Amino acid sequence: MAGWLAVTPGAAWAAVRLLGLDHGPLVQLLAFTPYAAAASLLPLILLLAWRRWRPAAVAAVTTVVLVAVVAPRTFASTPPPATGPPVRLLTANLLAGTADAEALVGLVRRHSVEVLAVQEFTPAIAAELDRLGLDQLLPYRELHPVEGTTGSGLYARYPISAGGVRHNSNGWGFRQAYGTILVPAAPPVQVESVHPAAPYALDQVGNWRRDLATQPPATPDGQLRILAGDFNATLDHAPLRALLDTGYVDAADAAGTGLTGTWGPYDGDLIPPVTIDHVLVDRRIAVRSTAVYAIPGSDHRAVFTDLRLPPAG
Repeated sequence: MAGWLAVTPGAAWAAVRLLGLDHGPLVQLLAFTPYAAAASLLPLILLLAWRRWRPAAVAAVTTVVLVAVVAPRTFASTPPPATGPPVRLLTANLLAGTADAEALVGLVRRHSVEVLAVQEFTPAIAAELDRLGLDQLLPYRELHPVEGTTGSGLYARYPISAGGVRHNSNGWGFRQAYGTILVPAAPPVQVESVHPAAPYALDQVGNWRRDLATQPPATPDGQLRILAGDFNATLDHAPLRALLDTGYVDAADAAGTGLTGTWGPYDGDLIPPVTIDHVLVDRRIAVRSTAVYAIPGSDHRAVFTDLRLPPAG
């Protein structure tokens, strides 16, 4: 009996993840699937040591399943043959405007960022960023600052056309600034600063699921599109995987850095880091590298992505 009790939690976790059964409180738990994959080795080792062969077999299958869905994020994939210009993109959740504006502008300078997507963007931090020189570094913008957590912004070194803001109608009603960025020698690429509802409580899970379901799908035969921001979801959540299936690639996954945490203990909360900030790119865009950087004052880390676009056709 003890053997079966030891293996049941991991087996149930693997089944929920594999079948996409993330509902209710399971949504929050699934964010920690990489930790569950590592922990699944312990009952397997114990059961083998105890010679409990049948539960050990179930434990082995559990470990294989969990490792199989998590481990590929640590291996870089072969990028598409994009030969157009490079684009360096940064996305950051500014925690209701309390993030260190100087640190953010420093990252833009240091990494020659050409596109910046921000969430939880307020009028005060918008003014502070420009005071620190962001208006010179990234003069084109589609900004929708709001007091509190719902504001959104998009900055670029290149002209932005067809800009606007989309309102998520669920949960907190986060805004999502978007625009088509006109990079020389490349096709126009639409970029959106993403921020769906967070599943922080059971009564918000439905809002979270609806917001993710209404994110712009990829258009593999049409305009290039990039979604960048705080998705409040990891690659272990079925709604985010469904969005990827429309024709996106997760940049960190493609670069082999998909297990790097972006949200967790950075503002003092004792929560193991999880990866909920993403850059999703059209499959025709090559991912050259990704990295995360601390932004003092925010509970998120900024995500930097070095991309190469296809050439203008």
